[in-house]
Amino acid sequence: MNSPRPKIEHLVTAEQGGQVLGALLATLARVSANEARELILRGAVWVDRRRVQQQETLVPPGVELAVHFPPSGSYDSLAITARDILWEDDVLLALNKRPGWHANYTPWDVWGTLPYALATFIRDRDGHEPQLHLAHQLDRDTSGVLLVSKHPAVNPALQQLFAAKTAEGGIRKTYFALAAGQIEAETFEVRTGHGRGRHGLFRVYPLEQVGQTLPYGTQRIRAMETQFSVVARHPLATLVKATPITGRTHQIRLHLAHIGHPIAGDTRYGGPASIGTRALDHHLLHAARLEFSHPHTGRYIQFAAPLPLAWQAVLAELAMSQPA
Repeated sequence: MNSPRPKIEHLVTAEQGGQVLGALLATLARVSANEARELILRGAVWVDRRRVQQQETLVPPGVELAVHFPPSGSYDSLAITARDILWEDDVLLALNKRPGWHANYTPWDVWGTLPYALATFIRDRDGHEPQLHLAHQLDRDTSGVLLVSKHPAVNPALQQLFAAKTAEGGIRKTYFALAAGQIEAETFEVRTGHGRGRHGLFRVYPLEQVGQTLPYGTQRIRAMETQFSVVARHPLATLVKATPITGRTHQIRLHLAHIGHPIAGDTRYGGPASIGTRALDHHLLHAARLEFSHPHTGRYIQFAAPLPLAWQAVLAELAMSQPA
């Protein structure tokens, strides 16, 4: 693995203006012409906050040129195959997302992300460019069921399904999480506020502050609710099933950290970096099932994704059976 490079931010001078992007980038980043070409094609180069992927673009003076490099020092390689598809019809596709897959383009890369890999797979299989849209989001290290729209006509109905609560006909989502420590209650519910903090990171706010303006921004604090039940226990960790009632960013991760039992591997929110003898390179949160009425046919369908191999090894060490 290469050492990560810091982001380049450069205001193009009058003398540099008018150059071809590839040549200017090679000089600024001190890379070869081929390396500059790859950076541009991968989507790592931005001109005035817009991604530019044409190396022959002429760069005017006075614009801000930014170059993003992968934080790990190397690019991800992602290829989707037929075995990653859980279910598919003319307008929807359910994908079994693996931990480590970026669900969206990153500032430093397009090629090594799920949308690009999935579009490549479908284009090679079907012979045409698909019109894909992710119906919801999963964090980079969260595995499991990810629903994808294949036709723009279905997108509004999908948005309504995900916006509605389960009791109101919305999509029912079931997750499994391995929480640090022992949780005593068999079932419990966590209800809080949700919003960004001082440095832009998401955090929990008191429930009574829901509706108030965030102290570090212009948006309002929103309600966040999750129902939990314990599946299995070990002195080091508790396996829980989580059903999010609302759909806030990092919701399950935040709620488990809030009650003092952060997810194993979730070092961002205080989770342990290892369980027993096993080091964890990602958090153990898995989107196990999605259940909903198909927006076109009305048929009730559900998809289930098996636990990744990394999960299976950890559960075996803790003598926990895999949840159904």
